[in-house]
Amino acid sequence: MPWPFRNPLPGMPPVLHDDVYAATRAGMLSPRVAHDPAYLYVPDSDGSRVTVINQRTRRIVRVIPSGFLNQHVVPSYDLRTLIANASASDELVEINPRTARRTRVISVPRPYNLYFTPNGKEAVVMVEQHDIIRFSTPHTFRKIADVSAPDCRGPNHADFSANGRFFVVTCEFSGELLKISTLRHKVIGHLALDPRPTSRHVAPGTMGMSMPQDIRLSPDGRTFYVADMGTNELRLIDARTLKQRRVIGLPSHPHGLYPSRNGKLLYISDRGAGKVSVLDFATNKIVDTWTIPGGGSPDMGGVSANGRMLWLSGRYDGVVYGFNTRTGKLVAKIPVGGSPHGIAVWPQPGRYSLGHTGNMR
Repeated sequence: MPWPFRNPLPGMPPVLHDDVYAATRAGMLSPRVAHDPAYLYVPDSDGSRVTVINQRTRRIVRVIPSGFLNQHVVPSYDLRTLIANASASDELVEINPRTARRTRVISVPRPYNLYFTPNGKEAVVMVEQHDIIRFSTPHTFRKIADVSAPDCRGPNHADFSANGRFFVVTCEFSGELLKISTLRHKVIGHLALDPRPTSRHVAPGTMGMSMPQDIRLSPDGRTFYVADMGTNELRLIDARTLKQRRVIGLPSHPHGLYPSRNGKLLYISDRGAGKVSVLDFATNKIVDTWTIPGGGSPDMGGVSANGRMLWLSGRYDGVVYGFNTRTGKLVAKIPVGGSPHGIAVWPQPGRYSLGHTGNMR
């Protein structure tokens, strides 16, 4: 067994075929979600609603009231619930994905994003405003432990190692990464990111600082990919050492990262450029770029269960974008108003959810 998969976190399902995403191929739906309607759940980060869209008809079927400043809609570990993170209202709003109706509201301080440990025993709440990473019970969200680091400001996105023993958090406002032990609830590694772009092919108009956003593990478990909106780069971080291996220049403001259903490609939303970059995992090269006609602001979302569509929010344009993943063409542009943010594309293939907008394994 290769080193990334050895000594797995107790209680986590085994990784199949030494491939992190082997259980998330097209159509590999858990019986728990196989009959859930194919909807998009679109949170409004400027308002207090989640707009529900039918993926097939591309029509709005319902608007769910929620707390203010909706950031992401997150599938629970057991796939039974979707959870809207209403940051300004200090609430997690649960939605039943079988009925697309709100069920429960839980009081949690400033939840920006939400994750679950690979064994399902704990939730991890990104309390971004207070620079806290909170371990909680996964159903009641009672506090277990708070983790913070003096240099980490704005913790918001994360992904787990292949064996689940640790996870890496992006600190948006201080340009850093934290490596955190899943079991010990403590920081075990730290990397300050260069505030200056180092790629020769980076887009102009950088921010003069690192601003890491989404992070995603490679299929072989050896590399964390980090979208750096501040330097317009994709950073490749060694999962064993937490050292940067290389950078890849990208169009303006790369933000979200989504593996393709066959596990061969990584879709990167370039929010400031109105584009999506497509990376080949095997070569670490950009092999295609999809462009929104007339421009746009593609942000967060996910890939459809059959792998044929990439759905992304249009953060500053009040729309939801749908790309055909075979052709790269924009085939849907659905008005929702407000400032759509972390869309949950549901249902998703996989055995369990690690959180965010559908990081499945």
